[in-house]
Amino acid sequence: MIKLIACDLDETLLNSDKKISEKNRIAIQRAKDEYGVLFVPATGRGYTCIDDVLDTLALRDQEDAYIISNNGGILCTAKDYQKLQFHALPFALACELFQFGYEANVCIQVFTDKDVYAFHLNEDEKKWLFMFKPDSIICEETSLAFLKDTPIAKILFQNTDMAYLQQIAKQMQPITKDKVSVSYSSNRYLELNAIGVDKGLGLRELAAHLGIAIEDTMAIGDNLNDYAMLKDAGVAVAVANAVAEIQAISDYVTKANCNEDAVAEAIQKFIFAS
Repeated sequence: MIKLIACDLDETLLNSDKKISEKNRIAIQRAKDEYGVLFVPATGRGYTCIDDVLDTLALRDQEDAYIISNNGGILCTAKDYQKLQFHALPFALACELFQFGYEANVCIQVFTDKDVYAFHLNEDEKKWLFMFKPDSIICEETSLAFLKDTPIAKILFQNTDMAYLQQIAKQMQPITKDKVSVSYSSNRYLELNAIGVDKGLGLRELAAHLGIAIEDTMAIGDNLNDYAMLKDAGVAVAVANAVAEIQAISDYVTKANCNEDAVAEAIQKFIFAS
């Protein structure tokens, strides 16, 4: 019996307008109220970048609500941002990753527990970033020395050309091999976390914290940063717009895409109709 749903946000729960549909919201609320199922956003974004989600789902009002953020880099409570786990990138390694991206003139975002620092920010990405995080900090620094005393949750590189990001990832292998968890999201981000850190780790840690068997969890996602979470969950669901690699490992692919209430479809099938 499913007791916990871990769900990706962008291109999964959220539609193209970055909103939660009313049908999805009602299904999530009913799953909690009538079936006791916890709904946990599992996102590459930081906690401070998901205000709309927290508000729409009223998660800040719930004592038993949690967030898997920064691709598993931070596991926290939704109500008051109490961090249960924080898996930071080692600072020297973060500096290496940053330097590589900086010299390649890539758009870089560095996530700490509360802030997002942006470097080489292009106009397209500026629009998206400030939609989620209006107080993001645009930086002119040429190194991360100013963050030496601040734990770094993750680093991402942004480009709308996925082939370019894959090429960058290949070039970075001397730095990342056996040291960095590398993933992709939203068909525009190369995500870099500490080794072993991913949404799957976040799901396992939260399930253990709550005393829930991993077999009693469901994960819903669309892109490669959801891969580990889907592999670990008792039930893996891909939305119709998911990339092929995610659909291939999932137990079920929704008929609906993220603009058609895909999450509500998954909840209907595995919670209400089970």
